[in-house]
Amino acid sequence: MTTKKPGGGGMSEQRRLRLRLEISREAARLFWEQGVAATSGDQIAEAVGLSTRTIWRHFRSKESCAEPIVMQGVVTLMSVLRKWPLERSLEDHLATELAGFRHEKPPVDLADEMLAMKMIRLADTEPALRTAWLMACDQTERQMCGIIGDRLGRPADDLEVRLHAAATASVVRVLDEHIGAAVLAGAELTDFAGVTALAERYAQAIRTATGGAVGDPLT
Repeated sequence: MTTKKPGGGGMSEQRRLRLRLEISREAARLFWEQGVAATSGDQIAEAVGLSTRTIWRHFRSKESCAEPIVMQGVVTLMSVLRKWPLERSLEDHLATELAGFRHEKPPVDLADEMLAMKMIRLADTEPALRTAWLMACDQTERQMCGIIGDRLGRPADDLEVRLHAAATASVVRVLDEHIGAAVLAGAELTDFAGVTALAERYAQAIRTATGGAVGDPLT
């Protein structure tokens, strides 16, 4: 039996998430094109082809409409890190997995990656969008507790694991903001010729932030 979400009109959870992402895409485009203040809930609803009432059933405010697309900004990296084998260094794993997206479909479409970068960039001056981005970073930290805990053979709630996860999440946040700003300034996101350098940058920063505890291969 399919569980129906209260207030969702019998909508399945998967369909609800797809609809939220669709709304978020249109909201993000409007926010980037005309600014958050100049964008109304009615405009977002019209862009998606829904009623304004439906928008408010899925989001608490117009700014919160950006949250699903902002979350897309960390999906690819986290999906790669969850597959990190013990016997490989972080540099090698990131380089191999990221380069593989030249031939395989990545977890997040390029268009969504770009919209996420734009919202993260807007977050510099929009407190509500900054909140959405920091929520995404918090999810990154929580996931990293599991990844690092498994790697070190410790519980996810172990203090040292949590400290390493917090440091790693901070690295991801700062580098994502830096790379996003560079791409929006004209750098080429799809230039995979530099994927090895990109992987090394993430890995070295994470290794430094965790005092060398995270990054090296384990046997």
